[in-house]
Amino acid sequence: MELIFTVLTLFPKQISDFMETSIVGRATKKGLLDIRCVDIRDHADNDHGKVDDTLYGGGKGMLLACEPVYRAWNSVLSGGDVKPHTVYLSPKGKVLNQDKVIELSQHKHLVLLCGHYEGIDQRVLDSVVDEEISIGDYVLTGGEVAACVVIDAVSRMIPGVLPDASAYENESHMHGTLESPHYTKPDEWNGIEVPEVLRNGHHAEIEKWRRLEGLYLTYKNRKDLFEKLELTPDEWAYIIQREGQKPREMPEI
Repeated sequence: MELIFTVLTLFPKQISDFMETSIVGRATKKGLLDIRCVDIRDHADNDHGKVDDTLYGGGKGMLLACEPVYRAWNSVLSGGDVKPHTVYLSPKGKVLNQDKVIELSQHKHLVLLCGHYEGIDQRVLDSVVDEEISIGDYVLTGGEVAACVVIDAVSRMIPGVLPDASAYENESHMHGTLESPHYTKPDEWNGIEVPEVLRNGHHAEIEKWRRLEGLYLTYKNRKDLFEKLELTPDEWAYIIQREGQKPREMPEI
């Protein structure tokens, strides 16, 4: 299965340079991904390549106008094809998570629309966009970095991009928790040893340790994810032992 990404952008080179490297670059060469860029400026409705204008109602900054964005989007369509799923990268969108990444990977063609300046005229967004997605609660200078994040995250879900499903099935966020710490050789570095459980070769104990450490890291670093989990008494006991004292929000065991 080949997944097509088409990025509508003012800066296509920012996308192409980023996507020619690493795993995504190799997947593209293998024919698993088809990443295209459409320069919105090429679809300006004037002789000067102007694609923005001032805000109605006043305010600082410029806004991308409807017509060049619509023309760029319409250029992606071809006769008889199913309308591609169109995503606007915006700080006003729903925050990207692993469930959304998996959902997006089910589409055959994703169009990623990158805003700039003060964004894009709402009328064209209402006309062509299926959903708005944010990659976090902060503002970027444009949507290109966010588009690269979406392409990278979604691509990993496409069969053949990674060696096999085990390369992502146990990673952070796949099951609502964070991943446990990882270690490599040597056994001791700067006086710090690799946990004994990882060196004893007992696979059941290793998997149990990884699961519990993942839960602890989720508790420690991502309370928003942790609050959605249902833990067993043994799992609570492990977290209490790791924390050194019983946190107030923990229920009685």
